Amino acid sequence: MSEQHASRLVVLAAAFFVAAGVLEVGLGWTAPRHASAFWQLWEALARGGLDIVVALGLSRRLAICRTIALIYCLASVTTYAVVLALALGQAAFRFPPAVVVQSLFEVPSCSVLFLYLRSPRASATFTRPLL
Repeated sequence: MSEQHASRLVVLAAAFFVAAGVLEVGLGWTAPRHASAFWQLWEALARGGLDIVVALGLSRRLAICRTIALIYCLASVTTYAVVLALALGQAAFRFPPAVVVQSLFEVPSCSVLFLYLRSPRASATFTRPLL
């Protein structure tokens, strides 16, 4: 695999996490406000910020960020696939639109990203230690 191709895959992986972070903050901003609107926005900023930190680590090719991204993708696919199945099966739950939008974004994206991050190519690309 050429270095240019590896760099493109790293950029795409980091771009996913940037988009996930922006989506998290945007959906938190547009969600219906509860009594504690400040804490709702603060939580959305924190979740989105963590996604962006993972994106920065992936762009620097840190091996630990690859591991975090693998766990994130596995957890997202599992959680949001169940949410989508319940929502599409018209379960007796009421899902906020933000949850449905996030699941429609993250299930296909994380499925593809997970396959890449598990590959031997990714193991060869993300070799940089944390320190």
